[in-house]
Amino acid sequence: MYHWKIHQDSTATSKLKNGAFLMMDDISLSMLDTDYDWSMAADPKMQKSVDRIFNTLEPQYSLSIMDISSPSQIKYAAVRDKVGYQPGSVGKLAITVALFHELARVYDHDWDMIHAVLYTKTVKSGPWGVPNHHTVPFYDIEADKYSNRKIVPADEFTLYEWLDHMMSKSSNAAASILMREAILVHVLDRYYDCASQAEMDAVFEDTDKSILADLSEDIMNCPLRELGINENEWRLGGFFTRGAEPFVPRRGGSIGTTRGLMKYMVALEQGKIVDERVSLEIKRLMYLTDRRIRYAASASIADDAVYFKSGSLYSFKDEPGFEPKSYAGNRYNYMNSIAMVEKQDSSGKKYMVALMSNVLRKNSVAEHYGLASQMDRLIEKE
Repeated sequence: MYHWKIHQDSTATSKLKNGAFLMMDDISLSMLDTDYDWSMAADPKMQKSVDRIFNTLEPQYSLSIMDISSPSQIKYAAVRDKVGYQPGSVGKLAITVALFHELARVYDHDWDMIHAVLYTKTVKSGPWGVPNHHTVPFYDIEADKYSNRKIVPADEFTLYEWLDHMMSKSSNAAASILMREAILVHVLDRYYDCASQAEMDAVFEDTDKSILADLSEDIMNCPLRELGINENEWRLGGFFTRGAEPFVPRRGGSIGTTRGLMKYMVALEQGKIVDERVSLEIKRLMYLTDRRIRYAASASIADDAVYFKSGSLYSFKDEPGFEPKSYAGNRYNYMNSIAMVEKQDSSGKKYMVALMSNVLRKNSVAEHYGLASQMDRLIEKE
């Protein structure tokens, strides 16, 4: 509501791009009743264009791109699309799948019931939401006051607000809390929506930690396998905050490939992530972001509808003469994005991109902006 008021006020400046103001009813799925055979070879012309671009870049880049403008003539091209990266916050998309998967199972795919739980079930952060460095918005409608701050253990939000914090602001706190809630939905079943905070906390106090770890791994990853995404293509290993790990130990690390992420986007547009209504809701969540960053912030797509998630993870090691800087790790330096772009010009082009990189000692955001422009021009010429 706050950002909409800013957009409507001719005297105010919005951080949002022109393409970010579609109405919810304008958002739809683009590949319903459309199949894609992943054994098919890449489109020769598009592959040649992609290779020409990536031949000038470091080898630590991977990309998948798919033109879905014409469902009967889908085109795919890729560079190192089976190479694994740490997906960072892009992995939070797996949490949306897991949570909706559990809610749909418990409430028999009844969207009205699922919607009611999302909007009325309020849960507390507790120690699960710390530490975290992302802020989330607080808006007082009556006073028209908007502010941002980090999550603290006492904070309470509805499930849908936690979803928004995870997707729009990429809150690690929200991610861990929603992973926790997916487990609780699985365990408590139909009792979940009326369970007290104390009863929910007791699940983690009274259950063996190894059982919880196995359960978490299955809840987060089995829905991805049902979509045809194998464990080498995308896997979520553990929670996003250290505060969660005493309750549910980690089961290995996370991995992602551009091919796995592209399979996710295809399934989303096909309405296969749980069901058509859930897929649409996740696509809406990917659209309603606080602001566009990294790949999605490219000026070339500012006027277009963009549904995206971005993530990064970097770390440092001792190295003579090296000065640590944000997003320029010398141990690892992952920067990843997925984007579904719907051109709002006369071309009506629609395409999807998954981009992952691990270029050490360098903030690759400028290259990601440039690649967004190049991919956009490539599609326009198709």
